[in-house]
Amino acid sequence: MAGLKSLAKETAIYGLSSIVGRFLNYLLVPLYTAKISAESGGYGVITNMYAYTALMLVLLTFGMETTFFRFSNKEGEDPSKVFSATLTAVGTVAMVFVCLVFAFITPLSSAMGYASHPSFVWVMAVTVAIDAFQCIPFAYLRYKKRAVKFAVLKLLFIVMNIMLNLVYFVVLPSLYKSYPDIVGNIYSTTVGPGYAFYINLFCTASITFCFYKELKTFRLSFDRKMLGRMLSYSWPILVLGIAGILNQTADKILFPYIYKGGDAHEQLGIYGAASKIAMIMAMITQAFRYAYEPFVFGKSKDKDNKETYSLAMKYFLIFTLLAFLVVVGYLDVLKHLIGSDYWEGLKVVPIVMAAEIMMGVYFNLSFWYKLIDKTIWGAWFSGAGCLVLIVINVVFVPQYGYMACAWAGFAGYATAMLFSYLVGQKYYPIDYHLGHIAKYIVLAVVVFAMITYVNSSLDTLPAVAINTVLIAFYVLFIVKNDFPVSAILKKIKK
Repeated sequence: MAGLKSLAKETAIYGLSSIVGRFLNYLLVPLYTAKISAESGGYGVITNMYAYTALMLVLLTFGMETTFFRFSNKEGEDPSKVFSATLTAVGTVAMVFVCLVFAFITPLSSAMGYASHPSFVWVMAVTVAIDAFQCIPFAYLRYKKRAVKFAVLKLLFIVMNIMLNLVYFVVLPSLYKSYPDIVGNIYSTTVGPGYAFYINLFCTASITFCFYKELKTFRLSFDRKMLGRMLSYSWPILVLGIAGILNQTADKILFPYIYKGGDAHEQLGIYGAASKIAMIMAMITQAFRYAYEPFVFGKSKDKDNKETYSLAMKYFLIFTLLAFLVVVGYLDVLKHLIGSDYWEGLKVVPIVMAAEIMMGVYFNLSFWYKLIDKTIWGAWFSGAGCLVLIVINVVFVPQYGYMACAWAGFAGYATAMLFSYLVGQKYYPIDYHLGHIAKYIVLAVVVFAMITYVNSSLDTLPAVAINTVLIAFYVLFIVKNDFPVSAILKKIKK
């Protein structure tokens, strides 16, 4: 019982810090889109660069975070030696990466489309290298069950980042108009979106000093035998990680290269900003993941839990479909989270949210191959989805722009989801009550169609009022069919 309480406490801390962190980071979107016009392409640059860094973070950690956990808990291995070996490997790769970027900065920045701003490239390269290095001390905190310090450091970075962004995108530009000689010493109007990257580097580097206690135990280690065993374990995780992150970032990386218009960064910025509204769904999915993942692996030794997994899938879909309808129903209100320059991209929001729902379903389905230790299937499914996404982007983006990006994500996650379900039913069959699930999907589609018609026909206030009634109808349907309130209250009282 004590173990379960500890697990629940740590899960709550990690989950809360991640969700709160995502929400606070989300607040930068209205700031950037208010202060950086769509026409300038500045937010497109931010979207593009952060897509690159997300991919590079996976490459620079190369599955060693998970490998550290596996070997630290493995019988016969010394956790302190494992920590040193992991940190040595990741740190070495990160340093080599930074050296290569500086050595080839001119051709690299030109190839990425930033010949006039090479600093954007090297600043983000250094940032992601430090971030990769920090992943191991953060993993060490989790291993030592120091959840509070983990959460505090994550939130400290975000608070610092937000505060400095407010200073450089709101306070200093305002002061510069009145005191250009004084403020000009620390602020320039020509840097633009570059301040987002410089601030990120400063905050990331600052957090490194907070690992002083953990890094005191570090000893430079090149134990070839141990590293060999660890790398043989980590490479499948790397393959899976690359496929997974490409599903999220490939469209944003490819877009400037394959879009035929001259305003690629402007269009990418519009797509990136509108997609951020849909990320509300990603927050819900992540909250579910933090609660569900420990539960599944904690129950994996028990028998006959397939019905529980089936119910979890159904309730996940019920609530994500509700979230989908809420966002679409109140989109005329939520659109004010981004600058009006970016509103033309709002048409991608339902598509991106639907893709996020399918990603969540795929996450639920992924447990069958994890529970039977056949994780190679995950690499195949994610790889197939990634291939579909890239092909659709390459073929259709030149003609249809960022709408093709949205549909490519939808098709990619649908592919991974369907393959995982079909193969999973062969190796680990679960009755997912497809009839009940289909009932909710059909109802959600009908309500969505009605909301879409209302939004296009009425002004904001009457549209929101009618949409509220439609969403309430969906909620009442849930309560009537799956959440009998009286029975639940009796159980709570008992």
